[in-house]
Amino acid sequence: MLKSMLILLASLALAAPACAAEPPIEVMILGSYHFGNPGLDVNNIKVESVLTAEKQRQLDAVAQALLAFKPTRVMVEMESTAPDLAVASFATFTPARLLTEANEIDQIGFRIAHLAGLKVVSGIDEQPAQGEPDYFPYDKLQDAARRFGQQLLLDEPNAAMQQALAKFEADQKAASVADLLMRVNTGSNYTTMRDYYTWLQVGDHNNQAGADLNAMWYLRNAKIWAKLLSIARPGDRVLVVYGAGHGYWLRHFAAATPGVVSVDPVPLLKTAAAKAH
Repeated sequence: MLKSMLILLASLALAAPACAAEPPIEVMILGSYHFGNPGLDVNNIKVESVLTAEKQRQLDAVAQALLAFKPTRVMVEMESTAPDLAVASFATFTPARLLTEANEIDQIGFRIAHLAGLKVVSGIDEQPAQGEPDYFPYDKLQDAARRFGQQLLLDEPNAAMQQALAKFEADQKAASVADLLMRVNTGSNYTTMRDYYTWLQVGDHNNQAGADLNAMWYLRNAKIWAKLLSIARPGDRVLVVYGAGHGYWLRHFAAATPGVVSVDPVPLLKTAAAKAH
């Protein structure tokens, strides 16, 4: 009996490492400014056309550099109702579209997926359906700030952001696409929650509009991340191309989720920037 127990325990001990050896999901969060800015943000930026020959050369350099990550999946800021969250428009993608569609989904996401030979691009965005709460109730934040005499809590962060965006617009003349992508993925307001956490002060004990906005923004990003996890598999290398404002929470989830390894895009962007100059 003792001998049988020892054999069983030895077998279990040998089997355990096999289960523990499951490869992680590697996730690279590439925050992007909006190339074809729809003007839906609180503060918006005027972006030079990325359809010019020079910008296309720079975007090719970005794509070639990011291909070193060897993505097995590309996920973008689009909604999909397909079981595998496949974006229907990628099925008809050809490089010719890069000369007409000025948005980062085509210009970075679809471009790289095509070069990598992927058959599917996944849309993991989350938007409220009819009757569901707003994920960014900024109008309620404004109402509360006016009601409680807290307008400076909105005006000061917005003024600082507008100044930063004005510099960004001016710098487009000399900076490459890779340079600008590095900026929104490192050391800028895009990579922090400074404004959001300033807004936690808006309201009073009963009308906590700032806390509500932070909670709903977190919820949207948590649902985006949950969609990623629903289709990613161990061993996948997932490139996520998303508006830079989502970067803070998406990088947080990538760094904190068990079984996931967060991969920094900046070293590859530096390679692309070097080729652009």
